[in-house]
Amino acid sequence: MIHKTAIIDKNAQISKDVEIGPYCIIGPRVKIGSKSKIHAHVNIVGNTSIGNNNEIFPFTSIGTPPQDLKYKGEENSLIIGNNNKFREYVNINPGTEQGGTITKVGNNNLFMVYCHVAHDCIIENNIVLANNVQVGGHVLIQSNAIIGGSCAIHQFSRIGQYAMIGGMTGVLSDVIPFGLSLGNRNNLAGLNLIGLRRSGISNYDIKIIQSAYKLIFKNSNFRTNIKNLNQDQKDNKYINLIIEFINSDKKRPISIPENLK
Repeated sequence: MIHKTAIIDKNAQISKDVEIGPYCIIGPRVKIGSKSKIHAHVNIVGNTSIGNNNEIFPFTSIGTPPQDLKYKGEENSLIIGNNNKFREYVNINPGTEQGGTITKVGNNNLFMVYCHVAHDCIIENNIVLANNVQVGGHVLIQSNAIIGGSCAIHQFSRIGQYAMIGGMTGVLSDVIPFGLSLGNRNNLAGLNLIGLRRSGISNYDIKIIQSAYKLIFKNSNFRTNIKNLNQDQKDNKYINLIIEFINSDKKRPISIPENLK
């Protein structure tokens, strides 16, 4: 059902079972998949592809040009997966030439009121962004992370899978998988134990993760400390996710406990 006041370009590709509410604007290069619901006063433009079963609430703006002075109108895109919810006043921008020209959103994510996702971000799956989370350009948020309300995430930051960021945290440094990060300028405050348990990770694995965490962050030489992990720890798939995360991208520093700074 498409409301008679919606303005939909004739070249937009809209599945037949999509609901579009009053006063929506849908641009010519937009694709919207099956069973998606677009509430009133939604603006979707640009080279934007939206998958199936997404729900987009009033006054959301998706696909408008990046808020980046380096953007000069180059070809770009925004790709959104399935089963996402975008609450009121969410804003998501496509990519820029400096970041590969693509912003990607995966599946089963919840974007609460007033969230902003800037250009060239990758938001994976099963993520919650609470109210008023502001995500800078080129940010990676891995699957199953939870970002507390009114957080601001610095450009090029990475947040690992199953990490949790406390409300009103300024994220200037990367947060390891399973990490808990808090503070005006974020510090690593331990492990997201509640998230680990809820995810179904066994108590045995949780204890190994805890023991490895204590060794890795016993002092500020955390990269060197990784080499001193025992074989059981090095063989654990969850600890390997942490090690791989630490040893990969270096654009932002790794968040460490406050007492190690």
